[in-house]
Amino acid sequence: MAMLAKVALRAVLKSSVGVLRESVALSVKPWTCSSTLLSGPRVGCGAGGFAVPPPVRHYARVAKKKKADPESQLSDLPSTMLKMDYTAVPLAQTTDDVVRRLLSLELASHSEKLQLKKEQLVAKVQRDENDRSSVAVRVAILTARIRNYQEHLQKHHKDKANKRRMLMAIDRRKKLLKNLRLVNYEAFEKVCELLGITYTFPPEYYRRATRRWLAKKAFCIKVFKEVQKQKAEQRLMKQRLASAGTEAAKIPAVETQ
Repeated sequence: MAMLAKVALRAVLKSSVGVLRESVALSVKPWTCSSTLLSGPRVGCGAGGFAVPPPVRHYARVAKKKKADPESQLSDLPSTMLKMDYTAVPLAQTTDDVVRRLLSLELASHSEKLQLKKEQLVAKVQRDENDRSSVAVRVAILTARIRNYQEHLQKHHKDKANKRRMLMAIDRRKKLLKNLRLVNYEAFEKVCELLGITYTFPPEYYRRATRRWLAKKAFCIKVFKEVQKQKAEQRLMKQRLASAGTEAAKIPAVETQ
């Protein structure tokens, strides 16, 4: 009986191993076959072979065209021009090529070029050589600074700090141009033409008249009138006291005579 039990157990184990091998063979995916690593179609990795698709060719993508850099306001400055600190030095004109190259704009920094551009714009609108505080000169300096911010933000559009500085400079220049337009219209037109500025009128202020806003406005007007009335009374009282003091000073003078 023991021998028969051992033979039956071996038969069951062999049959179970065969079933597991068949299930594993059926569950294997076609792309796990080693033939996919070879180039070209191949048929069959074992029993019940299958066709392997040809390899996919990944063609190169089209190269993206680089955007052209915006034209800078400093592009019209020649590289052979001397820096602003050395333009009035006569010795800089007669030096050799190496020293002259060091003193020219070819090796100058961006801030030095910007300073030279500011001086060029100021020279267009200033009244004389010593004019550094007129409205036209301040507009020219702000114009050079605003254009520099605009060129910077076209490359670095996420720079919020410089964007804020640019908007503040634009508001300051608008106020100066508005005052210049009211005071001297001919000078205003001349400055806009020389600096290439397009002046646009600000939009008209509009606010919807709600009941709350009307009530608040009426209350503010009423308070303003009361304050003006109190100031007028105080002014009148001071005048009366001053007139009474002058009359009192005149009476003793008459009695002594």
